[in-house]
Amino acid sequence: MARTVFCQYLNKEAEGLDFQLYPGELGKKIFDNISKEAFTLWQKKQTMLINEHKLNMMNPEHRQMLEGHMVGFLFEGKDVEIEGYQPPEEK
Repeated sequence: MARTVFCQYLNKEAEGLDFQLYPGELGKKIFDNISKEAFTLWQKKQTMLINEHKLNMMNPEHRQMLEGHMVGFLFEGKDVEIEGYQPPEEK
């Protein structure tokens, strides 16, 4: 049976992550409060941010910036702004 959490991003009960994907206290908070669906949405935004800003994950400043965006997206309701990106129109 799948593990469920009350997802703070989706604001509903949803399937939880299978294991902690991020280290430390923040990783525990994500594991306990964020669903698979919401984390997948974040991963898409994360990829766009890394590509747009040419981030190097070996650079601590770049990792810190990305973590700030992640916290804002998952827990504070902030969307990630990607310059020039237009989401596809729904039909």
